[in-house]
Amino acid sequence: MHGEEPNFYGDEATGYGPVFEEQPVETIYPEESPEAKITMSCRARANPPATYKWMKDDMEIDVNDEGSHYSLVGGNLVISNPIKTQHVGKYSCLASNMYGTVISQDASVQFGYLDLFSSEERESVYVKEGQGAVLLCAPPPHYPAELSFRWILNEFPTFIPLDKRRFVSQITGNLYISKVDSSDSGNYSCIASSQSISKSVFSNYIPLVPLAEPFPEWVEHISSIEKDLSSDYTMSCMASGKPKPRIRWLKNGELLDRKEMRFSSLAFDDSGMYQCIAENHHGVIYANAELRVFACAPTFEHNPVKRVLAAKNGRVVIECRPKAAPKPAFSWSKDTELLSNSTRVFIWEDGSLEILNVTRADEGRYTCFAENDRGKANSTGSLQVTESTKITLAPANSDVKVGENTSMQCAASHDSSLDITFIWSLDGRVIDLHKDSQHYERTPNGSSNGELLIKNAQLKHAGLYTCMAQTTIDNVTASAQLVVRGPPGAPGGVRVTNKTDKSATLQWSRGADNHNPISKYTIQYRDSFSTDVWKAATTSPADVEGNEETATVVDLFPWTEYEFRVIATNTLGTGEPSSPSLKHKTLQAVPVVAPSDVGGGGGTSKELTITWTPVQPQYYYGPNFGYIVAFKQQGNNEWMKVTVADPQANRYVHKDSSIPSSTEFQVKVKAFNSEGEGPFSLTAVIYSAQDAPSEAPVIVNGKALSATEAVVWWVLLSHPNIDGYQVKYWRNHEDSEGGAQRVVVPGTKDHTRLEGMKANSNYLVEVRGYNSAGYGPPSKHLTIHTKKAPPSQAPRITGHKLKGQSVNIAWEKVEPMPDEASIEGYKVLYRKQGHSTGTLYTTSKLSIDIPLTADGSLYVVEVRAHTEGGDGAVAQIKITGTGNTHTHTHTLDHLPFIHSTE
Repeated sequence: MHGEEPNFYGDEATGYGPVFEEQPVETIYPEESPEAKITMSCRARANPPATYKWMKDDMEIDVNDEGSHYSLVGGNLVISNPIKTQHVGKYSCLASNMYGTVISQDASVQFGYLDLFSSEERESVYVKEGQGAVLLCAPPPHYPAELSFRWILNEFPTFIPLDKRRFVSQITGNLYISKVDSSDSGNYSCIASSQSISKSVFSNYIPLVPLAEPFPEWVEHISSIEKDLSSDYTMSCMASGKPKPRIRWLKNGELLDRKEMRFSSLAFDDSGMYQCIAENHHGVIYANAELRVFACAPTFEHNPVKRVLAAKNGRVVIECRPKAAPKPAFSWSKDTELLSNSTRVFIWEDGSLEILNVTRADEGRYTCFAENDRGKANSTGSLQVTESTKITLAPANSDVKVGENTSMQCAASHDSSLDITFIWSLDGRVIDLHKDSQHYERTPNGSSNGELLIKNAQLKHAGLYTCMAQTTIDNVTASAQLVVRGPPGAPGGVRVTNKTDKSATLQWSRGADNHNPISKYTIQYRDSFSTDVWKAATTSPADVEGNEETATVVDLFPWTEYEFRVIATNTLGTGEPSSPSLKHKTLQAVPVVAPSDVGGGGGTSKELTITWTPVQPQYYYGPNFGYIVAFKQQGNNEWMKVTVADPQANRYVHKDSSIPSSTEFQVKVKAFNSEGEGPFSLTAVIYSAQDAPSEAPVIVNGKALSATEAVVWWVLLSHPNIDGYQVKYWRNHEDSEGGAQRVVVPGTKDHTRLEGMKANSNYLVEVRGYNSAGYGPPSKHLTIHTKKAPPSQAPRITGHKLKGQSVNIAWEKVEPMPDEASIEGYKVLYRKQGHSTGTLYTTSKLSIDIPLTADGSLYVVEVRAHTEGGDGAVAQIKITGTGNTHTHTHTLDHLPFIHSTE
């Protein structure tokens, strides 16, 4: 160590290094989160206070970087507008002061998502009653892996209860039903919920269809029971089946000669084990039950009379439920006064005491007396009277537009010893303020004000709102109507009542106007040529008023399949479209569109080729669509006509040995279908095919230029319509004519270069003319012998000397192989490093002086032997403009040059 050591640990020191109080934790950010930021916590206790920096995937984060999504708030790292591809990773926090640095635990950031279920329709599940069934959830892609699953039946929120017969796997989401019965019939939907991102999605409905067997089935059967001595009782057994089952009864295993088990006054002897048997030819089913007849003196041991609270001016029932058999006689007393039935006080048959219009004077101790032939007993409870709950501020009727806010007032007075709760309902259904917090908000329960705020009101929020002020003792309600005015609902029952080839008359029924008169209707259509796009229709009348329920769509295409829908509009907006009508096809009609771009010509000799652009399918206007092609030679009066039945056809070739070549014809084309013929296209002028060349070219000369190239000349043909010439060449003995190389040149050119040839080989060359009608006869063969190949050995550079303002490069003589061409001299290229061109020198010597360029740049010198067969392999040396050399020699196959100097 060097320098002065800081005095951290002297007697005066009171500071200390960082100690974490809060560290980052694993974070899952919902991809659809409205908050659009992630906060990673980091806080350390330190003196002096700590400074913070963060690492991602072991790389330091620069929070000051321009355009960065990162910022520091205290020690916390905030990621604004997180992007999955940039911000998923492992994060850690570093806290530092003068005493040192500590690093937090690692915490990952992941993006959570839960896709929608597949939109594919789910297949119905058929299962026999009594057998097991599995409904597959098939949850959509999601992260993290943990999901919870529930199922609903037919509609939300009818959740499937889980019991011994039904089970939902929290791993796969599948619903298992052990024994299916008819009550299981319905449409099931799997709900997958991710607690991490607070999102749930629903699957498409899966229909479950139980298949009933004709085997008997209990509709109602007996069950074990205890009954009082001398009471009346009827055992009931009912079974369904085809044929209708026969019912038999057994008691303690012995057959009873009775169709039903009805007891008018039970005796102890009636106790026993009873069996009900239902039977038809498909099978037998049994139901078992024990009937126990008992008698005992009244006792309140398990159910004494209780302390009861009642609201002033309200009604109260004090129960008296002793265990007793036979049924006892009941009487009541208040304090020391015996009670009897009056206009306010009633003793029920079951012993309960009812008091109406309760007052404070009714408070006190109440005793129930029960007596039968086995004995008697009594039990005492009490009644306490509270103030009744009253609505002091009732809700008032309200009228709003869609999207507006409104409120429903509700306040109540109540007994101070009791808590009050306000419960709001809409059209009898309790409002879940937590689940629908987007639209509803209320002051907290427990206060005396239950005002309900309705936010961003929608059409579904209209109806009768009821405020219930409720304590544990009583409740009171008040209601008011909310009218929500908005765009109209969807019209219904759209149908086509009449159609022609170009129009369709529609009829529909009005949808809800949502408290604002419908001002107009818009009609849309889609056809079989654009099934994904709805287009605005032209109607008669042009403007469909809001009081109309019919209109005619015009300007349609004949013989085209259409669907229609209707949309209503009022001053508050445009509503949802109706369901589409059934598909209807307009009537067929004669075509009115002719093929376009009629032309043609060319082709093979003795042919007339006619072409056109086919008519698009929407213009067919009917079945059996095709084309009529008409043509005549210039000067003739009579048109020839042919029929082409293919609607996609775009050409017709007329073949006739009498057709003169290159002769002018007039042509036109029209469409037809089963209704008739359409108009002809514009008349076009074309020419029949030419005759192919009839004479062969004469080759004047040809010679080899190198081991791989040659040139050939010929005399141009006198034929007036020559498009070009084809030159073929192949090795006389090694190749077949079918594998020959070919060169095509324009008809004005009388020579061409032949490339890609093999060295030291005999080639046969032929030339023939051609035009659109075909190829003419070939010329006589010309033989060309290519030159020997250049040497494959590169010169070996032996030395380099600086001579004033030039450098001398020397090399050894190249000795060609026996099958290689003789050396005629050497080519030396001097170029700047990285450039493909430079200065070319030629010499017959084995050295050369090259002027230097004094710019300090790196130059390349390339040396190769030159022969009549071409240039040989190259040797290379690198030098600087000052004459320093970099020996680096290798061979190259080719070399481009700018200019040469002897």
